[in-house]
This record gives sequence, C-alpha cells and structure tokens, in this order.
Amino acid sequence: MSASSWPPDAMEVLICVGPGGVGKTTVSAALALAGAARGKKSLVCTVDPAKRLANALGVETLGNRETCMPADVLAQAGLPACASFWAMMLDMKHAWDELIAAHATPSQKAKIFDNRFYQSLSGALAGSQEYIAIEKLWELKMRRDYGWVVLDTPPISHALDFLDAPSRLLGFLDTEASRHLFLPLLSAGRWGFRAWKTSNNLFLKTLSKFVGLQTLEQLSEFLLSMGQLYDGFRERARQTQSLLEAPSTAFVVVTAPEPERMAQVQHFLEVLQKRKLHVAAVLVNQMYPPLEEALLEECRGLPPPLAQKMELAFRTHEKQALKHMRSLQKLHALCRDIPLKTIPFLGNAPSEMERLWHIAQILQRPL
Repeated sequence: MSASSWPPDAMEVLICVGPGGVGKTTVSAALALAGAARGKKSLVCTVDPAKRLANALGVETLGNRETCMPADVLAQAGLPACASFWAMMLDMKHAWDELIAAHATPSQKAKIFDNRFYQSLSGALAGSQEYIAIEKLWELKMRRDYGWVVLDTPPISHALDFLDAPSRLLGFLDTEASRHLFLPLLSAGRWGFRAWKTSNNLFLKTLSKFVGLQTLEQLSEFLLSMGQLYDGFRERARQTQSLLEAPSTAFVVVTAPEPERMAQVQHFLEVLQKRKLHVAAVLVNQMYPPLEEALLEECRGLPPPLAQKMELAFRTHEKQALKHMRSLQKLHALCRDIPLKTIPFLGNAPSEMERLWHIAQILQRPL
C-alpha cells in the first residue's frame, strides 16, 4: 500500500456529510470497504430509512445491530480474504431506547418509555435524528473493536444541523421555561401539578384551555424525566464532541459535479473549517469522463441508423462531461489544499458489491 494512498491509515472514523441525492450512502459503504480491504475490521452505519445501503450490499434488510457481510459475498466481489466488513442501519426508536436505558434508573425508564411525548421523540424534536446518529457513532467507536467506522449522516442542507444537534437537544432539556413553569410543580407530585387550578399561574391556565390538562401533565412528566438525565446527556455530548475533534476523525464532503452544488460544498467547508474539524476530502460522485474522438470515428463506421444513434449518444455524453469538468474546476478553487477525488459514472456491474468494491479501489488510488 502506497504511503500516499487515501484515506490515510491514521484515520479511524470517517463522517460523510452532504446534501441528498449525491450517492452519499453508496460512497460511505465504499469507504468502509476500503478499510476492510486493508485488513481493518470496518463498519458502515447509515441512518437512511430508504434502505439504500441494504440494496447496495445485496441484502434484504439491515437493522440496529451490526451485520457481518458473508466472506463468500466479499470474495465473489474480489475483496481480499482478510476483509472484515460490517454494516447497520440505525433504527431511531431502538437507538433512543438504548440511550435512555444507559442513563436512567428502572423507575425513570418506565416513566419515559410510557410517555407519548417520548414515543414521538424522533419526529417531534428538531435535531433528534442527528443527535442519535453521533451518539451511536460514539458507542460504535468507543465500545466496539472496529478499526474503521464510516457514518453516513442524514441528508441535510446545512452542516450545522448535524454538528449542533447535541447542544440543541441539551438546550431543549435545560430551558428556563420548563424549569420555572412545569418541573417545580410536577416535582411536588402528580397532585402538585393539579394544584395549578387554585394558583394564579395565568400561563398554565391559558395553555390548558388549548391543549388540555392531560397533555400538560404528560409534557411536564416528559420534561422532568428527561431533565433528570440532563447531566448524563451533557457528559456524553462532551465525549462525542471530543470524538469529532480527535485527530483520527475526519469529515468527507460528498457532492455531485453539478453547478448548483457549488454553494452547498462551500458552506460545508466553511462550517467545518471554522470549527477546526478535519476535512479528509471532497468526493465528487458520478463524474462523466471525456470520451476519445476515436470512439466517435468507430461509431460512424456502423450502419447508418445505428451510427446516428451512437453519435447522438456520444455528443450527449460529451456535453455532460464538459459541464462536469467546468464544475470540477470550480471545486478545485474552493478546496485549495483539501484533497479532491472524483468517482466516474459507472455502468452496470454483475453485483452491487462489485460496484462498491470498484468505487473503493478508485478512492484508494494515490492522490
């Protein structure tokens, strides 16, 4: 393996970020395969509910537990015998349940799990998906024996949605409103909360007219129960932030060679660099490579009807390739000293695993 091979062997965690629709899940899986090919126990974790990763790996389904890809499947795709490749798709409910179970007492768990606000947590709280993704990343890296972990993040338009998830969730649990309005009343007991009827708390009286007493009671129970776990969440958030900032962790920005993606890439790079987070590379997926003119001459030698169709296809490809090349030149200017790698548009492959392995080999080529 060349010393200039990419990604660097010192990397242990790669976090793929970028907008949706650029092939981020496929690239994430290929990066994990690259690590497996080097003899590292590698894992790719996705939060994509569309099951693209399962389809790419040729399996029916992936769950919240890591699944080891069979050795014969890897061998058929051409991977070395030493490869150890694992994959999982983050299940939001199970992941949250595991997190609560790790921090709560038995009585607290019962109250939280039965609360309807908690049951809709992943959809109700902004940033909960991003938060649980990096929480799971910490667990996989610190409590497992993987030498290479690749996280396929949610398709987001702003890097801040992912990076600020812990602070946003902690801010929600630590709001002054919940402390002063709900928690003191409920901490006195269920009857203490109902005592608001005889109090002069105009806010609670007005709010109850719109949402009802039962809803307010369940909301306050949820805030109190989660608030009791605040210190544990805060400590884990500190640990996950340390993991994101570690020298062995790097972000990979995945994009497509389209002009409209330039502003998105620039935003991602600015945010990551402002926070002093290491950017391993910008990967440009599905590039149309230029074709040789000799191929066009061969097409013209075909029977007239077929020659016309082939020449039209050639010209269409050529036009797209030129458009992609112009976008690539702009990306070079944006990236400056950040490695920029391209992944060509690939045709059909005998299997999805072989396609992933082909991409992995492309990514490992020296810069």
